[in-house]
Amino acid sequence: MAEVATSGTSSATSDQLLVVIDPVARRADGESVRIAKDVLSAGAAGMKVCLPDDPEEFARALARRGSRRPVVVGDDRALVRAVTLLHRQRELAGCVLSLVPVGGAVSLARALGVPTGAVAAARAVLDGAERRMDLLVDDSDGVVLGALRIPPLGRTARVREAGGDAGRPWLRTCRSLVRTLVPARPPGTADAPGSGPARLRVEVDGETLVDLGQPVEGVSVMPGVPGTARVEVRPVSVGAEASPLLAEGRTVTVSGAHFRYRADAVVSGPVRTRTWEVREGAWGLTMPAR
Repeated sequence: MAEVATSGTSSATSDQLLVVIDPVARRADGESVRIAKDVLSAGAAGMKVCLPDDPEEFARALARRGSRRPVVVGDDRALVRAVTLLHRQRELAGCVLSLVPVGGAVSLARALGVPTGAVAAARAVLDGAERRMDLLVDDSDGVVLGALRIPPLGRTARVREAGGDAGRPWLRTCRSLVRTLVPARPPGTADAPGSGPARLRVEVDGETLVDLGQPVEGVSVMPGVPGTARVEVRPVSVGAEASPLLAEGRTVTVSGAHFRYRADAVVSGPVRTRTWEVREGAWGLTMPAR
């Protein structure tokens, strides 16, 4: 892991910064990384830059930050990784993160309110203010910063496949060719195990919102009013379209058949049960000053 100490020519902030540049960002958009470094070094005295080559070095850089304020240059996955590490070290309460979004997946950063341009994001690091936000923490010590979604069983693999084809049209072409060469299943052949609607029990603050007898198309958990999560369950429609079931609460438990879930930019599972709890104001992110 390379480390570079730089001294700014002026100081727009009294904080000393630890700038951790994710390797994916360096490969995806080196020019934006360079611009962010130039803006930050011009406005922060004694800035230290770390160039980790893998997640282990990324974790060590954060652990050795001392009194420096960590700035992550990377995509949504890099941000989630940083929050997860600080949460598991029980250091989120006393640490304010900053982010310069660089990479292909920055929808979470945008939804949180972080500027997606390198210059604007770097200026927000220097001149912005801390905003405390809620965090969803699950019973395996995982975290969710934005939205959590449980698609129908059997669809997660296709969602992951589609996401993995981004920027690789040749892969989609190969898959299409394979489909034309493989004979279609005869009519009446059963779907692969795990396909079709999900049968899940969803409980919010101990109250059952939907039980196993009602198949559902999907479940979404999103930030609600401070201290709560907003839960939406979409039942399978039979005839007329079924209305979604809505609830808000501090804890959400999903159980039933094995299911996968997408939290922020990461697909996890399969699991048979998982509980998420809202931690109010658990983490801080530097945002543009209003």
